Amino acid sequence: MQKLKHIVDDTIKALEEMKRSGVTHVEVSQATLEELGRKPVVVAAVPAAPTRRTPVAGTAAATPDWAALEAETKKCRKCAELARTRRNVVFGVGNPQAELMFIGEAPGADEDAQGEPFVGRAGQLLTKIIEAMGMKREEVYIANVLKCRPPENRTPLPDETANCLPYLQRQIEMIRPKVIVALGATALRALLDIQIGITKMRGNWYAYHDIPIMPTFHPAYLLRNPPAKKEVWQDMKTVLAKLGREVPKQS
Repeated sequence: MQKLKHIVDDTIKALEEMKRSGVTHVEVSQATLEELGRKPVVVAAVPAAPTRRTPVAGTAAATPDWAALEAETKKCRKCAELARTRRNVVFGVGNPQAELMFIGEAPGADEDAQGEPFVGRAGQLLTKIIEAMGMKREEVYIANVLKCRPPENRTPLPDETANCLPYLQRQIEMIRPKVIVALGATALRALLDIQIGITKMRGNWYAYHDIPIMPTFHPAYLLRNPPAKKEVWQDMKTVLAKLGREVPKQS
């Protein structure tokens, strides 16, 4: 009984923290409800994402705003250590009108060298995941919380995240994706300002300014733990359903 009380208290604490950080909706899967031994209940749905836009004059790719943001980002020297050690500022890559946006933690050595996010081994795996979803890398938009590589690929420091996050937030505002996939705990915590592990949060829907967010494991984690690929693929199938797309048949 005491153990159950601790579980309930921890759950309440986590939900209160999420509420303070601005999370307004949490979707619970049927499988989760069955595991809890409860009958299905109606939960508040994440507000419907805006319908897909046809690229027209005035969107991110057609105005100077996008280029100006990229130029501003590449001149940034707010983080003295990162500005001193970086080779390139890694702004992002893909379609500025994408309906699906992937957000990771920070550039690694390969990304720093090439100036493009997710081009190393983890990036190659992400590309395979995108292709398995029936999409091309060029169709989605890929970015990181940090635009500069932390030395030795260390975890971003709080002040580094605070300095760089506004650039990402402006990218999201311009792109207005229908769905965001948060790759790993760092991306999720930056967007929702919560300190809950990715293992507990993956597979469920959350919201960033009414844009649905699906947290899942980072591709780098999958390289170290291949069995987790099954869970990520389940998350991506849920994302496809949210986008109104069918899961491609595996050849």
